[in-house]
Amino acid sequence: MPREFTPKVVTANDLLRGDVIYQTATGWSRSLADAEVLTDEAVAGLREIDASQQTDHVVGVYLADVKLVDGTPEPDHFREDFRARGPSNYAHGKQEAGTHV
Repeated sequence: MPREFTPKVVTANDLLRGDVIYQTATGWSRSLADAEVLTDEAVAGLREIDASQQTDHVVGVYLADVKLVDGTPEPDHFREDFRARGPSNYAHGKQEAGTHV
């Protein structure tokens, strides 16, 4: 039996800067809070196709599951939570302490 469609957003990486971006109703944003939340599977598929054709701007387009908290999209999976926090190549945690595993 097919799974029920859950809310999603279109996400990708900015081609030139490399950081995570989210599709809005009018373009792209670096903030998940600005993302267009898609609740219809057919519309989500069309938005994903449209985004994947923007090869001069984005790379790695896919639909990411989100949950709505007070009307604002939040990651529904640890991978998306990690991506939404930004690049992991800045010095912090073990990187800042100079210890290497």
